Amino acid sequence: MAYKVIISKRSKDEIENAINYYTLHSEDAPINFIISLEAAYNKFSINPFERLRYKNIRALQLEKFPFALYFVVISLNNTVKILSCFHNKRNLDKRPLMLKQKHPLQILLKWVF
Repeated sequence: MAYKVIISKRSKDEIENAINYYTLHSEDAPINFIISLEAAYNKFSINPFERLRYKNIRALQLEKFPFALYFVVISLNNTVKILSCFHNKRNLDKRPLMLKQKHPLQILLKWVF
């Protein structure tokens, strides 16, 4: 069963920032970053239930780039919602995984609606 991929505003901004950064430093890196994102989206649409990190938050490391996509699976409408495209070498306190101090339902409601 194919899952639809929805990208949150936060993750769109993070992806755009990464592409802008790679554009400044390389001609090939932005294209390769987008290819890596598309490969991740294809993995989501096929089997999003792997890679559980905490409660209902899952993560997938991008190939060849220091970014991980944090996401939740919404089974009711066969959707994968990407919460963040987080740079693994940045401040880990800002990583979506660290949202675990809140109740998981609060996290889901914050990102889904």
